Amino acid sequence: MASKQSAVELEVGERTVRLSSPDRVYFPERGWTKLDVANYYVSVGEGVLRALRERPTMLHRFPKGLAGEKVHQKRLPNGAPDWIETVELSFPRYGLTADELCPSEIAQIVWAVQMSTVEFHPWNVRRADVDRPDEWRIDLDPMPDATFDQVRRVAEASHEVLGELGITGYPKTSGGSGMHVYVRIVPEWTFADVRRAAWAFAREVERRLPEDVTTTWWRKDRDPRTVFVDYNQNARDHTMACAYSLRGVAEGTVSTPVTWEEVADVEPGDFTLATVPERFRRLGDMHASIDDESFRLDTLLEWAERDEKDAPTALSHHDEADHGGSGPAKIRQQARRAPKPDAPTK
Repeated sequence: MASKQSAVELEVGERTVRLSSPDRVYFPERGWTKLDVANYYVSVGEGVLRALRERPTMLHRFPKGLAGEKVHQKRLPNGAPDWIETVELSFPRYGLTADELCPSEIAQIVWAVQMSTVEFHPWNVRRADVDRPDEWRIDLDPMPDATFDQVRRVAEASHEVLGELGITGYPKTSGGSGMHVYVRIVPEWTFADVRRAAWAFAREVERRLPEDVTTTWWRKDRDPRTVFVDYNQNARDHTMACAYSLRGVAEGTVSTPVTWEEVADVEPGDFTLATVPERFRRLGDMHASIDDESFRLDTLLEWAERDEKDAPTALSHHDEADHGGSGPAKIRQQARRAPKPDAPTK
């Protein structure tokens, strides 16, 4: 029987990343190991870095693999080398701050894997201005009795509305049962305004597909046969799995960028740790041009003002002033400084 390796060293760009316990099984049903996870992220490095570059990133860690506890980690884990970059965010409701990973190179992502990260969940801001989103996220979240055919229809309707607005959206699978569409926006508006614009967009999609779509906030009040267009994913401190992020599920699915032409036939289960690297080698990154143009939200905010007259309390369920991630955040003046050894890890 071959002995297990205690550690391996991976050459990632100009860095050497030490990976301890590389043979630890992270996905028991598939037999995929920590080293498999690291090699996966290297194989899609250009794409996942495009999704994470200079964004505060929450880490979903599985120190014992999927069979063990899942840790949602805002603060950078202890032991970071001095080339790991962070941004400090404040959480006034709790009187706390957190140095969150802010990737600027692929090696930093692989280092996070060394710290048992499986999923990467970035904010929709960059560290140059952590209070003005540069990304609007359309989250198509099917209720329990909705089908993926419905998700596809809602994605196509979203594409139609975006086209009428003159906006380019970039679709991807969620790695679960839904889909996401990402839009780069001018970083001019607050989280609250981006959320209002997302709500107005969701209501327009709902008007076009009333049998398939809901914007009802409370889950208990939603028709279980509909797809919820979750505008609240644009609120401060709400994060989603980024493009090319693995998901911490038994099948090892990946949140995978697709083209609009692929949406009609896409099957989320086809995209896994085992299949996405070859797709990436063959096709490249379907979101490669996402940063080429940023769009404005003026028309959507006009729609929001119109719709608020008909539904004045529709957004009252979420008061950002009381939200756990509210308030100004600040960039660490020395972004490369790692946290002190005694910093909390959760």
